[in-house]
Amino acid sequence: LATPNGVKVTILLEELLEAGHDAEYDAWLVEIGTGDQFGSGFVAINPNSKIPALMDNGITPPQRVFESASIMLYLAEKFGGAFIPTDPGMRVEMFSWLFWQMGSAPFVGGGFGHFYAYAPIKQEYPINRYAMETKRQLDVLDQHLADHEWMAGEYSLADMAIYAWYGNLVLGRAYNAAEFLNVASYTHVLAWAQRVDARPAVIRGRRINRSWGEPH
Repeated sequence: LATPNGVKVTILLEELLEAGHDAEYDAWLVEIGTGDQFGSGFVAINPNSKIPALMDNGITPPQRVFESASIMLYLAEKFGGAFIPTDPGMRVEMFSWLFWQMGSAPFVGGGFGHFYAYAPIKQEYPINRYAMETKRQLDVLDQHLADHEWMAGEYSLADMAIYAWYGNLVLGRAYNAAEFLNVASYTHVLAWAQRVDARPAVIRGRRINRSWGEPH
């Protein structure tokens, strides 16, 4: 399903294909709104009942992988360390930003996104509280990207993962909140998001995960 965590994995798979790796895959729609993630077949792959989850049937016995960053690292290592910098300092930087995203984004999705866009009753305090934290995170990114083209010196897993959350946010695709968050003020994040957004594999990765509306 077209959640940020789902999108970042299909972006990586498409980037692997674009780079010439034998990374053909089947994408299965899991309708979390109707409870598909709680079915016994899915729970056997991810006992935490969250998307995305992956089954590698190309090895014996087949390997399950869950948690989006774990899936990304598994795939990168499976294909020779693809999109993980070989320079030791850049490699550490990539891991730091990848896990920054994993630790920080729940405040954006589960916090700001929920209270601003999805909560049945709008409450000013939680909206403002999570908006403030979301803007702080965007500022962290903006300061870093002021003098970095990519998150870790070269295009990497960190860019894909952070783009799926914060790139789509500043590009106005999340929660109808671009004006409320004044995303245009984060000029370096916006320029970086546009660079990622233009990549052919990213376009395909987003399209594959699109489960409603017209394809584009």
